[in-house]
Parts: sequence; C-alpha cells; structure tokens
Amino acid sequence: METDRTRIKAFLSRKVKNHDLRDHENIFAMGFVNSLFAMQLVLFLEKEFGITVENEDLEIENFQTVNAIANLVESKRLQPV
Repeated sequence: METDRTRIKAFLSRKVKNHDLRDHENIFAMGFVNSLFAMQLVLFLEKEFGITVENEDLEIENFQTVNAIANLVESKRLQPV
C-alpha cells in the first residue's frame, strides 16, 4: 500500500526531474517550486487526500518538504469535520 509520502513524492517528481528528492529537502529553497506549482500542489492534496486546505494552512512551512506536506495532510485528517 502506498504511503502518503510516496504519493506526495510521486506528484512532486513530475516537477523535480532528475533529482532524487529526499523527505527533508526544501523544495522552495532548491528552486523546484514556483507560486503556480504551489497552487497545483494544494489542489492535488485536496483531491488526492480528501482534505480542505484552509487559508490559515497556507504557510510556506507546511509545504517546504515532503515531511511537512505529509504532516499537514495527517493533521487535516485528524480534524473533526
């Protein structure tokens, strides 16, 4: 069974070509992500994981690494509906 991190990395690998992205690497600092791709990432997370990313979640710290993104997904799942 695919883990959340595996699914997130598979999506990011479309943008981060020719680089074996590690879970702790900052995709913004490495220049892999621009604002348009960041919005595509949010839409992917909402559709793929059935979560809603709220305005207060749109902090860069939530999206800098695979680990941070996976933690955001997990925290959104734990929130009451």
